[in-house]
Amino acid sequence: MWVVTISSFAFLFAGGTIFVFLLGLSMWILSGNNIPLAVVQQVIFGSIDKFSLLAIPYFIFAGELMARGSMSKRLIDWVLAIFGKHHGSVPMATVGASTIFGAVSGSSPATVAAVGRMMYPILKESGYNTRFSSGLVTAAGGIAIVIPPSIAMILYAASAEQSIADLFLAGVIPGIFLAILLGGYSYLYASRQGIREGQSFNFSRVLTTTRRGFWALLMPAIVLGGIYAGVFSPTEAAGIACVYALVVSLFIYRDLSFAEVWRISIGSAALTGQILLLVCAAGVISWLVTTQGIPGQIAATIQDLGLSKWSYLLIVNVLLLIVGCVLDPVSAILVLTPLLAPIAQSLGIDLVHFGLIMTVNLSIGMFSPPFGLNIFVAQASLKVPTHEIYKGVLPLLVVYGFGLAIITIFPSISLFLLDIL
Repeated sequence: MWVVTISSFAFLFAGGTIFVFLLGLSMWILSGNNIPLAVVQQVIFGSIDKFSLLAIPYFIFAGELMARGSMSKRLIDWVLAIFGKHHGSVPMATVGASTIFGAVSGSSPATVAAVGRMMYPILKESGYNTRFSSGLVTAAGGIAIVIPPSIAMILYAASAEQSIADLFLAGVIPGIFLAILLGGYSYLYASRQGIREGQSFNFSRVLTTTRRGFWALLMPAIVLGGIYAGVFSPTEAAGIACVYALVVSLFIYRDLSFAEVWRISIGSAALTGQILLLVCAAGVISWLVTTQGIPGQIAATIQDLGLSKWSYLLIVNVLLLIVGCVLDPVSAILVLTPLLAPIAQSLGIDLVHFGLIMTVNLSIGMFSPPFGLNIFVAQASLKVPTHEIYKGVLPLLVVYGFGLAIITIFPSISLFLLDIL
């Protein structure tokens, strides 16, 4: 079994087709244990027969509607007006726009594509070089899977049997914290380079952009406010976000046609199908791992070695940082959560806090060379050489690494809002 497990991860790191490999691996293991295929069918069906997973296609669709229409541009115009003219105002506006867009779409690549296409030219015009501009856009998109609502958090909650609302609430402060760190780095960089850009703060401009972007700005308030006020569940919130984005794009801003909405629907459905195929395959692997007692064996080994929870978290952080460089967050969460979460729970680690640790680690992986997905999205969207993006994200990996260390060491950062509400 251990040989198979090690071979599995080796294949994943080599860039194999994850869905095909996971399902093939599970079939191989099942055939050696005389487990009927009818059981496999039940496990596959059970892995996607979860109400919480309905949120995924809705959030994907809502995010695509925002990116293709003018809602994202109106949000960015408002953020630029708020930050005004000072050192680092345009980079900080880029981070702010990525955070707000991520708070609606829950998708890191969509955030990089939507925000990057609009902010990258402004960064360049303001005097920032290609390396810094492309690196910032790529790294800022990572916040999207930490700030709620997050598709990665939905999948973790389903895998670890935790509340999606608790995960979303726990992600608020860490997401804002990472945004502040990126903003601080941008300010220091601009000050050192002597760059002062943007338009002077003008209250009338803020009012104008607020009026133009009112319906776009209202969307995250409705989605997150409704969840935390108990008006609707996260899954229902995803559906509401979908309907809201459709109504605003088609009938208020009138920047999308029905034909464009149809094309967006097809693309969103295809992406949802890819994710659900991974959920099915990973569900079988998760069931096999659990029935074979692997988490219990690892937990017993850790106890025999006398490792503390802090030692375990250090090992997990290193493992996830490595895995995040070669696997996307969806695959990593579905494969590793059933293995790592039970051990964390046995060591007294809060599983909501552990979910944030996993999410932040994998957000770093989204822009980590050589295979970070955000890097390739940025390269395609911005038409920037990949090696320039690699160089641009390196200092931001250090910034995120510092944030990860703080979030890991101080669980209260993740759990504060849960404790007071």
